[in-house]
Amino acid sequence: MKLRTLVCSLAVFLVSLMVAVSCTPSQRPTANTSPATPHSTTPIRLGFSNWPSYLNWQVAQEKEIFADRQVDVDLKFYDYEKSVQVMAQGQLDANVQTLSDSLTSIANGSQPDQVIVLATDASNGGDAIIVRKGINKIADLKGKTVATQLGAIDHFLLLLGLKKAGLKQTDIQLKNLDPRATVAAFVEGQVDAVGLYLPYTKEALKLPGSKVLFSSKDFPTAIPSHLVVDRKLIEERPQDVQALVNTWFDTLELIRNNPEKSYKIMADYIGVSVEEFKAYEREIKFFSPAENLKAFQPGSGMTSLPYAAQEISNFLLANGIIKKQPDLSQLFDDRFIKAYAASLKG
Repeated sequence: MKLRTLVCSLAVFLVSLMVAVSCTPSQRPTANTSPATPHSTTPIRLGFSNWPSYLNWQVAQEKEIFADRQVDVDLKFYDYEKSVQVMAQGQLDANVQTLSDSLTSIANGSQPDQVIVLATDASNGGDAIIVRKGINKIADLKGKTVATQLGAIDHFLLLLGLKKAGLKQTDIQLKNLDPRATVAAFVEGQVDAVGLYLPYTKEALKLPGSKVLFSSKDFPTAIPSHLVVDRKLIEERPQDVQALVNTWFDTLELIRNNPEKSYKIMADYIGVSVEEFKAYEREIKFFSPAENLKAFQPGSGMTSLPYAAQEISNFLLANGIIKKQPDLSQLFDDRFIKAYAASLKG
Protein backbone atom coordinates (compact mmCIF):
# COMPACT_ATOMS: atom_id res chain seq x y z
CA MET A 1 0.00 0.00 0.00
CA LYS A 2 2.45 2.29 -0.31
CA LEU A 3 5.25 3.87 -1.81
CA ARG A 4 5.30 4.61 1.85
CA THR A 5 8.79 5.90 1.37
CA LEU A 6 15.98 7.68 9.16
CA VAL A 7 19.45 6.74 11.45
CA CYS A 8 19.00 4.60 14.32
CA SER A 9 18.76 7.76 16.40
CA LEU A 10 15.18 8.02 15.20
CA ALA A 11 14.26 5.39 17.75
CA VAL A 12 14.01 7.99 20.51
CA PHE A 13 11.33 9.86 18.60
CA LEU A 14 9.81 6.74 17.30
CA VAL A 15 9.17 5.19 20.73
CA SER A 16 7.88 8.36 22.32
CA LEU A 17 5.46 9.23 19.53
CA MET A 18 3.55 5.92 19.47
CA VAL A 19 0.17 5.96 21.21
CA ALA A 20 -3.19 4.22 21.21
CA VAL A 21 -6.54 5.53 20.22
CA SER A 22 -7.93 5.26 23.73
CA CYS A 23 -7.94 9.01 24.15
CA THR A 24 -10.66 9.55 21.56
CA PRO A 25 -13.91 10.88 23.04
CA SER A 26 -16.97 8.83 23.93
CA GLN A 27 -19.26 11.44 22.43
CA ARG A 28 -18.92 13.29 19.16
CA PRO A 29 -18.09 16.90 20.05
CA THR A 30 -20.69 19.38 18.97
CA ALA A 31 -18.60 22.51 19.48
CA ASN A 32 -18.11 24.91 16.63
CA THR A 33 -15.35 22.89 14.96
CA SER A 34 -17.41 22.34 11.80
CA PRO A 35 -19.46 24.79 9.74
CA ALA A 36 -23.24 25.04 9.93
CA THR A 37 -23.33 24.50 6.18
CA PRO A 38 -20.72 23.16 3.75
CA HIS A 39 -18.21 25.81 2.73
CA SER A 40 -18.33 24.64 -0.88
CA THR A 41 -20.48 22.41 -3.03
CA THR A 42 -17.37 21.07 -4.78
CA PRO A 43 -16.47 17.71 -3.22
CA ILE A 44 -13.08 17.29 -1.61
CA ARG A 45 -11.14 14.63 -3.51
CA LEU A 46 -9.81 12.47 -0.68
CA GLY A 47 -7.45 9.62 -1.52
CA PHE A 48 -7.02 6.43 0.46
CA SER A 49 -5.64 2.95 -0.09
CA ASN A 50 -5.55 -0.52 1.42
CA TRP A 51 -3.35 0.20 4.43
CA PRO A 52 -5.80 -0.97 7.12
CA SER A 53 -6.16 2.30 9.03
CA TYR A 54 -6.83 4.26 5.83
CA LEU A 55 -9.95 2.17 5.31
CA ASN A 56 -11.48 4.08 8.23
CA TRP A 57 -12.51 6.62 5.59
CA GLN A 58 -14.70 3.96 3.97
CA VAL A 59 -16.44 3.48 7.31
CA ALA A 60 -16.91 7.25 7.51
CA GLN A 61 -18.57 7.21 4.12
CA GLU A 62 -20.83 4.21 4.66
CA LYS A 63 -21.89 5.42 8.12
CA GLU A 64 -22.47 8.95 6.78
CA ILE A 65 -20.02 10.60 9.17
CA PHE A 66 -18.87 12.96 6.43
CA ALA A 67 -22.49 14.01 6.07
CA ASP A 68 -22.81 14.42 9.84
CA ARG A 69 -19.86 16.79 9.73
CA GLN A 70 -21.37 18.51 6.71
CA VAL A 71 -18.41 18.01 4.39
CA ASP A 72 -18.84 16.80 0.81
CA VAL A 73 -16.17 14.19 0.03
CA ASP A 74 -15.38 12.33 -3.17
CA LEU A 75 -13.57 9.32 -1.73
CA LYS A 76 -11.06 7.84 -4.19
CA PHE A 77 -9.39 4.46 -3.69
CA TYR A 78 -5.96 3.72 -5.22
CA ASP A 79 -3.02 1.44 -4.73
CA TYR A 80 -0.91 3.30 -2.17
CA GLU A 81 1.84 4.20 -4.64
CA LYS A 82 -0.71 5.67 -7.01
CA SER A 83 -2.37 7.72 -4.27
CA VAL A 84 0.94 9.40 -3.42
CA GLN A 85 1.60 10.09 -7.10
CA VAL A 86 -1.80 11.60 -7.88
CA MET A 87 -1.66 13.74 -4.74
CA ALA A 88 1.75 15.07 -5.82
CA GLN A 89 0.35 15.77 -9.29
CA GLY A 90 -2.55 17.85 -7.95
CA GLN A 91 -5.28 15.33 -8.76
CA LEU A 92 -6.31 15.04 -5.10
CA ASP A 93 -7.13 17.64 -2.48
CA ALA A 94 -6.12 15.37 0.42
CA ASN A 95 -4.53 11.99 0.99
CA VAL A 96 -3.39 9.72 3.80
CA GLN A 97 0.30 8.87 3.42
CA THR A 98 3.52 8.48 5.37
CA LEU A 99 5.76 11.28 6.59
CA SER A 100 8.68 10.11 4.48
CA ASP A 101 6.55 10.05 1.33
CA SER A 102 5.33 13.56 2.04
CA LEU A 103 8.92 14.73 2.48
CA THR A 104 9.93 13.01 -0.74
CA SER A 105 7.04 14.57 -2.65
CA ILE A 106 7.90 18.05 -1.36
CA ALA A 107 11.59 17.61 -2.19
CA ASN A 108 10.63 16.59 -5.71
CA GLY A 109 8.55 19.73 -6.23
CA SER A 110 5.07 18.39 -5.51
CA GLN A 111 2.21 20.37 -6.95
CA PRO A 112 0.13 21.15 -4.95
CA ASP A 113 1.97 22.33 -1.86
CA GLN A 114 1.35 19.64 0.75
CA VAL A 115 0.54 20.34 4.39
CA ILE A 116 0.22 17.81 7.21
CA VAL A 117 -2.79 18.58 9.42
CA LEU A 118 -3.26 15.33 11.36
CA ALA A 119 -1.16 12.39 12.55
CA THR A 120 -3.33 9.32 12.02
CA ASP A 121 -1.33 6.20 12.90
CA ALA A 122 2.00 4.38 12.74
CA SER A 123 3.03 0.98 11.49
CA ASN A 124 3.83 -1.36 14.38
CA GLY A 125 4.77 -4.52 12.55
CA GLY A 126 2.70 -3.86 9.44
CA ASP A 127 5.85 -3.28 7.37
CA ALA A 128 8.44 -6.04 7.37
CA ILE A 129 11.53 -7.55 5.82
CA ILE A 130 10.62 -11.16 5.12
CA VAL A 131 13.21 -13.83 4.34
CA ARG A 132 13.28 -17.38 3.13
CA LYS A 133 14.56 -20.34 5.13
CA GLY A 134 18.21 -20.19 6.10
CA ILE A 135 18.42 -16.45 6.74
CA ASN A 136 18.35 -15.97 10.50
CA LYS A 137 19.92 -12.57 11.20
CA ILE A 138 20.32 -9.28 9.37
CA ALA A 139 24.01 -9.98 8.74
CA ASP A 140 22.93 -13.01 6.69
CA LEU A 141 21.52 -10.63 4.07
CA LYS A 142 25.04 -9.78 2.91
CA GLY A 143 25.35 -10.83 -0.72
CA LYS A 144 21.68 -11.79 -0.92
CA THR A 145 19.07 -10.49 -3.37
CA VAL A 146 16.40 -8.34 -1.72
CA ALA A 147 13.33 -7.03 -3.55
CA THR A 148 11.39 -3.92 -2.59
CA GLN A 149 10.26 -0.71 -4.25
CA LEU A 150 13.17 1.71 -4.46
CA GLY A 151 12.53 4.96 -2.63
CA ALA A 152 9.50 3.48 -0.90
CA ILE A 153 8.96 3.21 2.82
CA ASP A 154 10.01 -0.43 2.99
CA HIS A 155 13.23 0.45 1.20
CA PHE A 156 13.68 2.89 4.03
CA LEU A 157 12.90 0.22 6.63
CA LEU A 158 15.43 -2.08 4.95
CA LEU A 159 18.12 0.62 5.22
CA LEU A 160 17.33 1.08 8.91
CA GLY A 161 17.84 -2.62 9.54
CA LEU A 162 21.01 -2.83 7.48
CA LYS A 163 22.48 0.15 9.33
CA LYS A 164 21.66 -1.45 12.68
CA ALA A 165 23.62 -4.53 11.61
CA GLY A 166 26.56 -2.51 10.29
CA LEU A 167 25.71 -3.16 6.63
CA LYS A 168 25.16 -0.85 3.68
CA GLN A 169 22.89 -1.07 0.68
CA THR A 170 25.92 -1.99 -1.40
CA ASP A 171 26.30 -5.16 0.70
CA ILE A 172 23.13 -6.60 -0.84
CA GLN A 173 21.74 -6.98 -4.34
CA LEU A 174 18.69 -4.73 -4.40
CA LYS A 175 15.93 -5.44 -6.90
CA ASN A 176 13.35 -2.73 -7.64
CA LEU A 177 9.84 -4.21 -7.86
CA ASP A 178 6.35 -3.01 -6.98
CA PRO A 179 4.63 -4.84 -4.09
CA ARG A 180 2.72 -7.37 -6.20
CA ALA A 181 5.78 -8.23 -8.26
CA THR A 182 7.85 -8.41 -5.07
CA VAL A 183 5.53 -11.06 -3.63
CA ALA A 184 5.60 -13.03 -6.88
CA ALA A 185 9.41 -12.95 -7.10
CA PHE A 186 9.68 -14.18 -3.51
CA VAL A 187 7.20 -17.02 -3.91
CA GLU A 188 8.83 -18.07 -7.18
CA GLY A 189 12.28 -18.21 -5.59
CA GLN A 190 13.79 -15.35 -7.57
CA VAL A 191 14.86 -13.36 -4.49
CA ASP A 192 16.05 -14.19 -0.98
CA ALA A 193 14.21 -11.50 0.92
CA VAL A 194 11.54 -8.83 0.42
CA GLY A 195 10.43 -5.55 1.96
CA LEU A 196 6.62 -5.29 2.05
CA TYR A 197 3.66 -3.80 3.90
CA LEU A 198 0.20 -5.05 4.83
CA PRO A 199 -1.54 -6.91 3.31
CA TYR A 200 1.32 -8.05 1.04
CA THR A 201 3.35 -9.22 4.04
CA LYS A 202 0.74 -11.88 4.72
CA GLU A 203 0.94 -13.13 1.14
CA ALA A 204 4.73 -13.46 1.28
CA LEU A 205 4.57 -15.32 4.59
CA LYS A 206 2.52 -18.06 2.95
CA LEU A 207 5.79 -19.36 1.46
CA PRO A 208 6.81 -22.39 3.57
CA GLY A 209 9.79 -21.61 5.77
CA SER A 210 9.55 -17.85 5.32
CA LYS A 211 9.62 -15.54 8.33
CA VAL A 212 9.87 -11.91 9.42
CA LEU A 213 13.52 -10.96 9.90
CA PHE A 214 12.63 -7.53 11.30
CA SER A 215 9.72 -5.14 11.04
CA SER A 216 8.47 -1.68 11.87
CA LYS A 217 7.84 -3.02 15.37
CA ASP A 218 11.62 -3.00 15.81
CA PHE A 219 11.65 0.69 14.84
CA PRO A 220 8.55 2.04 16.63
CA THR A 221 6.76 4.80 14.71
CA ALA A 222 9.48 4.91 12.05
CA ILE A 223 6.59 4.78 9.61
CA PRO A 224 3.94 7.29 10.74
CA SER A 225 1.00 8.24 8.52
CA HIS A 226 -0.74 11.59 8.18
CA LEU A 227 -3.63 13.38 6.60
CA VAL A 228 -1.99 15.62 4.01
CA VAL A 229 -3.96 18.38 2.29
CA ASP A 230 -3.42 20.89 -0.49
CA ARG A 231 -2.48 24.27 0.98
CA LYS A 232 -5.04 25.84 -1.35
CA LEU A 233 -7.76 23.79 0.37
CA ILE A 234 -6.67 25.19 3.73
CA GLU A 235 -6.70 28.75 2.42
CA GLU A 236 -10.05 28.53 0.65
CA ARG A 237 -11.97 25.97 2.74
CA PRO A 238 -10.56 25.76 6.27
CA GLN A 239 -13.95 24.71 7.64
CA ASP A 240 -13.91 21.63 5.44
CA VAL A 241 -10.36 20.73 6.46
CA GLN A 242 -11.55 20.98 10.06
CA ALA A 243 -14.48 18.71 9.22
CA LEU A 244 -12.08 16.08 7.82
CA VAL A 245 -10.05 16.09 11.05
CA ASN A 246 -13.22 15.86 13.13
CA THR A 247 -14.54 13.05 10.95
CA TRP A 248 -11.36 11.02 11.54
CA PHE A 249 -11.82 11.03 15.30
CA ASP A 250 -15.58 10.48 15.02
CA THR A 251 -14.84 7.40 12.94
CA LEU A 252 -12.31 6.05 15.41
CA GLU A 253 -14.98 6.39 18.10
CA LEU A 254 -17.56 4.59 16.01
CA ILE A 255 -15.14 1.75 15.24
CA ARG A 256 -14.29 1.38 18.92
CA ASN A 257 -17.95 1.27 19.89
CA ASN A 258 -19.07 -0.92 16.98
CA PRO A 259 -16.01 -2.99 16.09
CA GLU A 260 -17.63 -5.97 14.39
CA LYS A 261 -19.76 -3.97 11.96
CA SER A 262 -16.93 -1.53 11.28
CA TYR A 263 -14.36 -4.26 10.67
CA LYS A 264 -16.76 -5.98 8.32
CA ILE A 265 -17.06 -2.83 6.21
CA MET A 266 -13.29 -2.58 5.90
CA ALA A 267 -12.65 -6.29 5.46
CA ASP A 268 -15.30 -6.60 2.77
CA TYR A 269 -13.88 -3.61 0.93
CA ILE A 270 -10.50 -5.28 0.40
CA GLY A 271 -11.82 -8.84 0.19
CA VAL A 272 -10.51 -10.41 3.39
CA SER A 273 -12.22 -11.97 6.39
CA VAL A 274 -12.99 -9.97 9.52
CA GLU A 275 -10.50 -12.09 11.45
CA GLU A 276 -7.79 -11.32 8.90
CA PHE A 277 -8.55 -7.64 9.15
CA LYS A 278 -8.39 -7.72 12.94
CA ALA A 279 -4.91 -9.26 12.62
CA TYR A 280 -3.87 -6.38 10.37
CA GLU A 281 -5.08 -3.79 12.87
CA ARG A 282 -3.00 -5.38 15.62
CA GLU A 283 0.08 -4.24 13.69
CA ILE A 284 -0.95 -0.56 13.74
CA LYS A 285 -0.91 2.09 16.48
CA PHE A 286 -3.22 5.13 16.37
CA PHE A 287 -2.45 8.69 17.46
CA SER A 288 -4.72 10.36 20.00
CA PRO A 289 -5.65 14.07 20.01
CA ALA A 290 -3.29 14.66 22.95
CA GLU A 291 -0.37 13.01 21.18
CA ASN A 292 -1.15 14.97 18.04
CA LEU A 293 -0.89 18.21 20.02
CA LYS A 294 2.45 17.17 21.46
CA ALA A 295 3.86 15.93 18.17
CA PHE A 296 3.10 19.13 16.26
CA GLN A 297 5.04 21.31 18.72
CA PRO A 298 8.47 22.66 17.70
CA GLY A 299 11.32 21.30 19.76
CA SER A 300 14.91 20.20 19.89
CA GLY A 301 14.29 16.48 20.20
CA MET A 302 12.76 13.66 18.21
CA THR A 303 9.43 13.91 20.03
CA SER A 304 8.82 17.00 17.89
CA LEU A 305 7.53 16.28 14.39
CA PRO A 306 9.13 19.41 12.90
CA TYR A 307 12.50 18.37 14.34
CA ALA A 308 11.96 14.76 13.29
CA ALA A 309 11.06 15.83 9.75
CA GLN A 310 14.43 17.53 9.46
CA GLU A 311 16.24 14.45 10.73
CA ILE A 312 14.30 12.21 8.36
CA SER A 313 15.02 14.55 5.45
CA ASN A 314 18.72 14.37 6.26
CA PHE A 315 18.54 10.59 6.20
CA LEU A 316 16.62 10.49 2.91
CA LEU A 317 19.13 12.85 1.33
CA ALA A 318 22.14 10.92 2.61
CA ASN A 319 20.78 7.70 1.16
CA GLY A 320 19.95 9.19 -2.23
CA ILE A 321 16.17 8.85 -1.88
CA ILE A 322 15.84 12.61 -2.42
CA LYS A 323 18.20 14.93 -4.28
CA LYS A 324 17.65 18.09 -2.23
CA GLN A 325 16.34 19.13 1.16
CA PRO A 326 12.58 19.77 1.20
CA ASP A 327 11.26 23.08 2.53
CA LEU A 328 9.89 22.22 5.96
CA SER A 329 9.00 25.75 7.01
CA GLN A 330 5.27 25.33 6.36
CA LEU A 331 4.89 21.56 6.36
CA PHE A 332 2.81 21.31 9.55
CA ASP A 333 -0.42 23.12 10.44
CA ASP A 334 -1.77 22.27 13.89
CA ARG A 335 -4.74 24.67 13.98
CA PHE A 336 -7.20 21.90 13.17
CA ILE A 337 -6.05 19.42 15.81
CA LYS A 338 -5.98 22.32 18.31
CA ALA A 339 -9.58 23.21 17.46
CA TYR A 340 -10.66 19.60 17.80
CA ALA A 341 -8.89 19.17 21.14
CA ALA A 342 -10.44 22.42 22.40
CA SER A 343 -13.89 21.17 21.46
CA LEU A 344 -13.43 18.18 23.78
CA LYS A 345 -13.11 20.51 26.73
CA GLY A 346 -16.28 22.41 25.91
